[in-house]
Amino acid sequence: MIYSMTGFGKAEYIFSDHKTIVEIRSLNSKQLDLTIKLMPHFHDKETEIRRLLSAALERGKVDVAVYMTDIAGASSAEQSYTPINKEAFKYYYRELSALKEELQMPETTNLLPTIMRIPDVMRQAVDNGLDDEEWAILQTAIQQALDAFNAFREQEGAALEKMFTEKLDGIAALLQEVEPFEKNRVENIRQSLIKNLDKLAEETKQQVDKNRLEAELIYYLEKLDITEEKVRLTNHIKYFREVMSEGVKELMSEGAKGVGKKLGFIAQEMGREINTLGSKSNQSEMQIIVVKMKDILEQIKEQVLNVL
Repeated sequence: MIYSMTGFGKAEYIFSDHKTIVEIRSLNSKQLDLTIKLMPHFHDKETEIRRLLSAALERGKVDVAVYMTDIAGASSAEQSYTPINKEAFKYYYRELSALKEELQMPETTNLLPTIMRIPDVMRQAVDNGLDDEEWAILQTAIQQALDAFNAFREQEGAALEKMFTEKLDGIAALLQEVEPFEKNRVENIRQSLIKNLDKLAEETKQQVDKNRLEAELIYYLEKLDITEEKVRLTNHIKYFREVMSEGVKELMSEGAKGVGKKLGFIAQEMGREINTLGSKSNQSEMQIIVVKMKDILEQIKEQVLNVL
């Protein structure tokens, strides 16, 4: 099977009076591009969290968020600060109001921003970070989020595999459609060349060397022969299927992940053969078939970018 680079996973747990949520999202990327967003409560474990995630992820633009809410559902950002110290606020308001009157400051002078910046009025709550028990629970939650994330990727990968199979079947079917035109084409080319040479011989009153003609015909027809291209394209299609179905042993040991680049290389080789078919197709019907192949292959290449 193959895995998509698009994924989503979520896990949560309740500890003390708050709920912690872990979310993992990803899109396609050539390398691992990991972004982690943590609330201050988790900052002291950022290195360990990054290590856990990096070991479990391969490629993709991955965004990870770890945040808290209280049991009632309020944002834990509200819990990061103590309530306003009303007594301190009243005291500073009286003192500053008296000073304002003494200095004859304008009535429009707003004292509120000044008071709110005084440490005694609004103080940030002390956060000692995670203790050992909560850290162990958080690690479990991260693993659960990763499991859900990988399950999502596997499900998306199955849809991609189905699409690839249909597209490969389409290219293989078009390749079969080439054969009737190929047989007729060789004979048509032979007859056309002989006819034109006979006409030329009649006009110039010179005989054509039949042995030389046959040699030139064989050389020309060999240049237009597409047998090798058809064989190679068929093999590439077969190999693409094998990689998707874990037919490559070295990939099976890793759960068939990391095959996106290999599938991309195979698609490139398929493109080479189809282009060569097009360059050797001097018949409109064959050229139409080649265009259809190219269209299908472009759809494959576009989606291969989403394969892990």
